[in-house]
Amino acid sequence: MLKLNHIHHIAIICSDYERSKHFYTEILGLEIMQEIYRAARDSYKLDLALNGQYVIELFSFPNPPARPSRPEALGLRHLAFAVGNVEEAKAALEAAGVEVEPIRVDEHTGRRFTFFSDPDGLPLEFYEG
Repeated sequence: MLKLNHIHHIAIICSDYERSKHFYTEILGLEIMQEIYRAARDSYKLDLALNGQYVIELFSFPNPPARPSRPEALGLRHLAFAVGNVEEAKAALEAAGVEVEPIRVDEHTGRRFTFFSDPDGLPLEFYEG
Protein backbone atom coordinates (compact mmCIF):
# COMPACT_ATOMS: atom_id res chain seq x y z
CA MET A 1 0.00 0.00 0.00
CA LEU A 2 1.19 3.52 -0.81
CA LYS A 3 2.29 5.51 2.26
CA LEU A 4 2.20 9.31 2.09
CA ASN A 5 4.42 11.18 4.55
CA HIS A 6 2.88 14.68 4.52
CA ILE A 7 1.81 17.44 2.17
CA HIS A 8 4.96 18.93 0.67
CA HIS A 9 3.62 22.21 -0.74
CA ILE A 10 0.71 24.00 -2.35
CA ALA A 11 1.23 25.82 -5.67
CA ILE A 12 -0.63 29.06 -6.33
CA ILE A 13 -0.58 31.03 -9.59
CA CYS A 14 -1.30 34.72 -9.14
CA SER A 15 -2.23 37.50 -11.57
CA ASP A 16 -0.25 40.32 -9.91
CA TYR A 17 2.99 39.00 -8.42
CA GLU A 18 3.91 42.00 -6.25
CA ARG A 19 0.38 42.31 -4.84
CA SER A 20 0.22 38.59 -3.98
CA LYS A 21 3.77 38.57 -2.61
CA HIS A 22 2.77 41.43 -0.28
CA PHE A 23 -0.42 39.62 0.79
CA TYR A 24 1.21 36.28 1.60
CA THR A 25 4.33 37.75 3.26
CA GLU A 26 3.29 41.06 4.83
CA ILE A 27 -0.35 40.31 5.70
CA LEU A 28 -0.34 36.54 6.34
CA GLY A 29 3.26 36.59 7.57
CA LEU A 30 4.69 33.70 5.55
CA GLU A 31 8.48 33.67 5.34
CA ILE A 32 10.37 33.94 2.04
CA MET A 33 12.68 30.96 1.57
CA GLN A 34 13.79 31.86 -1.94
CA GLU A 35 12.67 33.95 -4.89
CA ILE A 36 13.61 33.02 -8.44
CA TYR A 37 12.93 34.83 -11.71
CA ARG A 38 12.72 32.38 -14.61
CA ALA A 39 13.43 34.45 -17.72
CA ALA A 40 12.52 31.66 -20.16
CA ARG A 41 8.99 31.63 -18.72
CA ASP A 42 8.79 35.34 -17.79
CA SER A 43 7.78 33.98 -14.40
CA TYR A 44 8.60 34.36 -10.73
CA LYS A 45 8.64 31.45 -8.27
CA LEU A 46 8.47 32.41 -4.61
CA ASP A 47 8.96 29.67 -2.03
CA LEU A 48 7.17 30.48 1.23
CA ALA A 49 7.37 28.88 4.67
CA LEU A 50 5.11 28.83 7.69
CA ASN A 51 6.98 28.50 10.99
CA GLY A 52 10.06 27.35 9.07
CA GLN A 53 8.18 24.67 7.10
CA TYR A 54 7.98 25.01 3.31
CA VAL A 55 4.31 25.30 2.38
CA ILE A 56 3.54 27.46 -0.67
CA GLU A 57 5.01 28.02 -4.12
CA LEU A 58 3.71 31.33 -5.46
CA PHE A 59 4.03 31.60 -9.24
CA SER A 60 3.48 34.41 -11.70
CA PHE A 61 2.87 33.71 -15.37
CA PRO A 62 1.90 36.13 -18.15
CA ASN A 63 -1.89 36.12 -18.66
CA PRO A 64 -2.99 33.05 -16.66
CA PRO A 65 -6.61 32.03 -17.30
CA ALA A 66 -9.14 32.75 -14.57
CA ARG A 67 -10.42 29.85 -12.49
CA PRO A 68 -14.00 30.06 -11.24
CA SER A 69 -14.46 29.96 -7.49
CA ARG A 70 -18.00 30.98 -6.76
CA PRO A 71 -20.47 29.42 -6.85
CA GLU A 72 -18.62 26.40 -5.48
CA ALA A 73 -16.55 25.22 -8.44
CA LEU A 74 -15.47 21.64 -9.02
CA GLY A 75 -11.97 20.82 -7.77
CA LEU A 76 -9.77 22.02 -4.96
CA ARG A 77 -11.94 24.29 -2.82
CA HIS A 78 -9.74 26.24 -0.42
CA LEU A 79 -6.62 26.36 1.72
CA ALA A 80 -7.07 26.49 5.50
CA PHE A 81 -4.62 27.82 8.08
CA ALA A 82 -4.83 26.76 11.74
CA VAL A 83 -4.85 29.71 14.16
CA GLY A 84 -4.96 29.90 17.94
CA ASN A 85 -7.70 32.54 18.06
CA VAL A 86 -9.91 33.10 15.04
CA GLU A 87 -11.23 36.46 16.33
CA GLU A 88 -7.71 37.85 16.66
CA ALA A 89 -6.73 36.53 13.22
CA LYS A 90 -9.88 38.04 11.68
CA ALA A 91 -9.20 41.40 13.34
CA ALA A 92 -5.60 41.42 12.07
CA LEU A 93 -6.74 40.82 8.49
CA GLU A 94 -9.45 43.46 8.72
CA ALA A 95 -6.90 45.96 10.10
CA ALA A 96 -4.85 45.27 6.94
CA GLY A 97 -7.89 46.02 4.77
CA VAL A 98 -8.82 42.42 3.97
CA GLU A 99 -12.54 41.62 3.87
CA VAL A 100 -13.36 38.65 6.12
CA GLU A 101 -16.61 36.73 6.43
CA PRO A 102 -18.39 36.49 9.80
CA ILE A 103 -17.05 33.82 12.14
CA ARG A 104 -18.97 30.55 12.07
CA VAL A 105 -18.86 27.41 14.22
CA ASP A 106 -18.19 23.98 12.75
CA GLU A 107 -21.29 21.97 13.71
CA HIS A 108 -19.26 18.76 13.99
CA THR A 109 -16.21 19.94 15.95
CA GLY A 110 -17.52 23.05 17.71
CA ARG A 111 -14.46 25.00 16.48
CA ARG A 112 -14.69 28.47 15.03
CA PHE A 113 -13.64 29.40 11.49
CA THR A 114 -13.89 32.16 8.91
CA PHE A 115 -13.17 32.64 5.22
CA PHE A 116 -11.42 35.40 3.29
CA SER A 117 -9.79 35.63 -0.15
CA ASP A 118 -6.33 36.32 -1.48
CA PRO A 119 -5.89 39.12 -4.06
CA ASP A 120 -7.04 36.81 -6.87
CA GLY A 121 -10.15 35.57 -5.07
CA LEU A 122 -8.65 32.25 -3.94
CA PRO A 123 -10.73 31.18 -0.92
CA LEU A 124 -8.66 30.92 2.28
CA GLU A 125 -9.79 29.89 5.74
CA PHE A 126 -8.70 30.45 9.32
CA TYR A 127 -9.69 27.44 11.46
CA GLU A 128 -9.26 27.59 15.22
CA GLY A 129 -7.23 24.77 16.64
